[in-house]
Amino acid sequence: MRFLPALLVLSVVCANSPAAEKVAYRLETDISYVLEGQADGTDYQLQRCKLDVYYPENTKGFATVVWFHGGGLKGGKRSIPAGLKDQGIAVVPVNYRLYPNVKCPVYLQDAAAAVAWTFRNVEKYGGDPHKIFISGHSAGGYLTSMLGMDKRWLAACDIDADKIAGLIPLSGHTITHMTVREERGIPQKQPIVDEFAPLYHSRPDAPPILLITGDREMEMLGRYEENAYFMRMLKVNGHQDVTLYEIQGYGHGMVEPAVTPMLKWIRAKVADAAKSE
Repeated sequence: MRFLPALLVLSVVCANSPAAEKVAYRLETDISYVLEGQADGTDYQLQRCKLDVYYPENTKGFATVVWFHGGGLKGGKRSIPAGLKDQGIAVVPVNYRLYPNVKCPVYLQDAAAAVAWTFRNVEKYGGDPHKIFISGHSAGGYLTSMLGMDKRWLAACDIDADKIAGLIPLSGHTITHMTVREERGIPQKQPIVDEFAPLYHSRPDAPPILLITGDREMEMLGRYEENAYFMRMLKVNGHQDVTLYEIQGYGHGMVEPAVTPMLKWIRAKVADAAKSE
């Protein structure tokens, strides 16, 4: 039996639009992003490998944020941060398979497939495939950085990671993720930098990147410091467009205050790209 995505139309007032023009947003839900040839036939893949598309209906050429939820690669579900709604952009929240039902690198493969789906389909909704930004919090931030730094995951889906307009990992690991280490029996307090660490893949030609963490005194163990080192190593390797924000007074749960600099950065990147055309 074929199930069609549910549609929800929302009428909102966009405060940033001239004369408070009404902008209609549509939410299309439960879309499978499994690529042809990647289906494994399991109920778990059918259940988890879904995404939604939230987008403005009466405009074209808008930017899109693919959003990966947090949860330590063990839990969580897709949702749209409240601050990203009604901003004249599309948001694509993604579910992906989780440990212990799967192990590394399955969640990376899922994340890549979801981004590939967005590149291939966003234009149908009015979005510009040249304005796709990848973001996520915690585990979602880790997935964001891995897809942007290690090109093989998106290359397996016939997408060039350098086509991403920007990477915005929020409080993400830049060393090998703690759950990947747990799968191997490595203690949480033993840092590892290997092929499953964004740091390992620092390169000068990666997409622009905005790193955001909470207060270093309130964050998860070493999270600010590893992001600071990631920024440093990107610059040492010749990357010309990497910024780190530390949000004072907030711990790991810093998504809400992070949205403001995130949107400002996205709009600046879109404006810069328009000037260079």
